[in-house]
Amino acid sequence: MRYPIVLQLLGKVIILIGLSLLMPLVLALYFGEKEWLAFTYSAAITLAAGIPLSSLPSHNGEIRRREGYAVVALSWVAATIFGSLPYIFAGTFPTLADAIFETVSGFTTTGASVMTDIEAQSRAILFWRSLTHWLGGMGIVVLFVALLSPLGSGGIQILQAETPGPVTEKIKPRIQETAIILWRTYIFLSALEILLLLFAGMPLYEAVVHTFGTMATGGFSTKNASIGYYNSPLIQWIIIIFMFLAGVNFALYYQAVKLRNPFYFWLNPEFKLYSAIILAAFIIIVVDLSLAGFNPGENLLRMAAFQVVSIVTTTGYATVDFDQWPNLSRTLLLLLMFVGGCTGSTGGSIKVGRLLVLLKNGIAELFRAVHPHAVVSIRFSNIGIINKELVLNILQFIGFYLLLFALGTLLMSLTSLKLEEAASAVAATLGNVGPGLGAVGPAHNYAHLPAAAKYLLSWLMLVGRLEIYTILVLFLRTTWRG
Repeated sequence: MRYPIVLQLLGKVIILIGLSLLMPLVLALYFGEKEWLAFTYSAAITLAAGIPLSSLPSHNGEIRRREGYAVVALSWVAATIFGSLPYIFAGTFPTLADAIFETVSGFTTTGASVMTDIEAQSRAILFWRSLTHWLGGMGIVVLFVALLSPLGSGGIQILQAETPGPVTEKIKPRIQETAIILWRTYIFLSALEILLLLFAGMPLYEAVVHTFGTMATGGFSTKNASIGYYNSPLIQWIIIIFMFLAGVNFALYYQAVKLRNPFYFWLNPEFKLYSAIILAAFIIIVVDLSLAGFNPGENLLRMAAFQVVSIVTTTGYATVDFDQWPNLSRTLLLLLMFVGGCTGSTGGSIKVGRLLVLLKNGIAELFRAVHPHAVVSIRFSNIGIINKELVLNILQFIGFYLLLFALGTLLMSLTSLKLEEAASAVAATLGNVGPGLGAVGPAHNYAHLPAAAKYLLSWLMLVGRLEIYTILVLFLRTTWRG
């Protein structure tokens, strides 16, 4: 491990976080809110920590894999620490555990909250809360690579450690160009959603904040009732569409534009499975709600579509208290928390791409059981034939994921939560979804949990966002050897 280069890159990421804190500072000054002082202190401390680190001399040479893991993991830990400073200085939360929980939930785009009265908070605090979503959605370190990094081919180690999915797709030969294209696509879709929400009648400030929550598949809102506050079918349909788009592999947008083929998406098997899962869940829930006595019509269709897309993409927005739905619908939504968006999207959880490989491998194994001497290849559209090493990696990831879910549920059952609530809380935080069921459902939040439970769930959010390995390798002694 070459510590100087890790610390130097970490310092640059901290500077980026410090500069981001200036945005809510300007907003607080514009609206005349007293929180401007909290953001001034936070930005000053963050920049004071980052500038000396970024000035450290570092050895020349490409970043190796373990250094890439260290840079990404430590950057997210630093983002949590420095990102929580505005909450601490402004007195937003009564405890450090709450400030850490809300910050981790923001950057990891989970959307789980301990904020009991959202509408009582200042615009600057809520803006920072949602800006952490937007920065964490595409990745704070990917943004660093796009804007500041002269890392060369070594940057792929950083991109692989932070980008969600089993495979990091290089759109361009230079990794910095790939990061720039991803962020340009992200910014373009964000700007488009803001314009459409303005057209639908949402004020500019709220349109920006809710776009941050949508495109990052995060779910933080400026309203206690989330999107349910806006009794506007047009606003809800716009957010449904952009939640769906945010759950798609961002590399597909570039390829579709490059080839000038809008039907390029349907050539991708992961996109087709992603769409099929959403459509099937939507139909089942519509039928279940209709049989339960809900009035049929556009409102029922919109309500079902919103919650299915919100949960599958791990956004976590809500228009209704789905915890009051029939058991079949509630159970289905719980299972959808383990799906997530596509590889290379801002969605969390296991990812459709991994489930697709798992499904194809299962079918291949069944075929080999009947034809033991047959040679069966598993193909994935963007990487061709999948080797056994990648299949094993995916199986191990899913195994680790389910193990963490089981252990987390076991530990959360030590609190006052019921089994269903404990399991949904772990599934919602590990999968970066947000709301669970019961006491942690869409009509409630996580504020009532003890501090130990909040720290545990914060750790699970971080592990889930960085897809387990990036965090767990830090606990290996060999990672830190010189």
